[in-house]
Amino acid sequence: MNLKKNVEMNSNHVLEVENLHTSFATEKGWVDAVNGISFAIEKGKTLGIVGESGSGKSVASLSILQLLEGTTAHIREGQIRFMGQDLLALSRAQMRKIRGNRIAMIFQEPMTSLNPTMTIGSQIAEPIIFHQGKSKREAWKIAIEMLELVGMPEPRKRARQYPFELSGGMRQRVMIAIALACGPDVLICDEPTTALDVTIQAQILTLVKNLQREMGTSIIMITHDLGVIAETCDFVAVMYCGKVVEYTSAFSLFTEPKHPYSKGLLESIPSHEEDIIDDLKTIDGTVPSPYELPPGCTFAPRCPYAKEICHELIPELSGESEQKVRCHIYQTDEWKGEELW
Repeated sequence: MNLKKNVEMNSNHVLEVENLHTSFATEKGWVDAVNGISFAIEKGKTLGIVGESGSGKSVASLSILQLLEGTTAHIREGQIRFMGQDLLALSRAQMRKIRGNRIAMIFQEPMTSLNPTMTIGSQIAEPIIFHQGKSKREAWKIAIEMLELVGMPEPRKRARQYPFELSGGMRQRVMIAIALACGPDVLICDEPTTALDVTIQAQILTLVKNLQREMGTSIIMITHDLGVIAETCDFVAVMYCGKVVEYTSAFSLFTEPKHPYSKGLLESIPSHEEDIIDDLKTIDGTVPSPYELPPGCTFAPRCPYAKEICHELIPELSGESEQKVRCHIYQTDEWKGEELW
């Protein structure tokens, strides 16, 4: 049973992803980076996608925007519906009209995402000219306004500068200005604060939330940082080895996690009461190689609650309407009545 069957899609859903499979061609055959994920995001809401490195978070976002062209990756199955329209059925030209215009993305590292040979103002103006047909003069004026909107000091001066002349926090503000320049319906943020100082991280997250309230944009926040999830998200999809293992509200994730992996992630967060490193908790074992995934539940080799069925049968994603979990604990009579945590 997948999420699509559990949650009825409605007109409030701006973006719907159903049973998405994205694989990479390797010498050993096809390797699934995204293995049948499903989720939906409502207008003006924020969906967090959280998981360890290699869980498939970024590949999922690149699949939505179809930015995997030129790689060995291929979307093998599934649907990606934006405003009811299947993006996978569109031509390249049609997709270019949506990418950066209706659906935009803030990438993880702004220094490598910005063009070092173009001024900041020109890079913000470029999508405005392309998607909205504005003149260079009009687009430049809007670029200045966008820099003001994202809190850039001396926006007219910064617009004439190049990326190397700006700090990391300023470059990230530029990335946000570019992404929001055309007023997108969906904004994908891929680890937007990873390379920034803690104080700058807080400023960027506050900026994104404020802009969301002003513009009504739906946001997909991709991160491995549960603090970012707590600060910004309404709903959360927890990913492990290319699958969604828990889909719930942010509140429920922190107050009542269902999947053992979700519980392990939360317990790994350092507490203010911990004085020594020995008190820090970790999840035993390592993420399995995508070339050699274990049979059954992929988390079973690391799970302290795993039983025989976990090593044999892949659990389905099932549960209540707003909290779903991919775990045999909630699907078999074997655990009935047993208090795990």
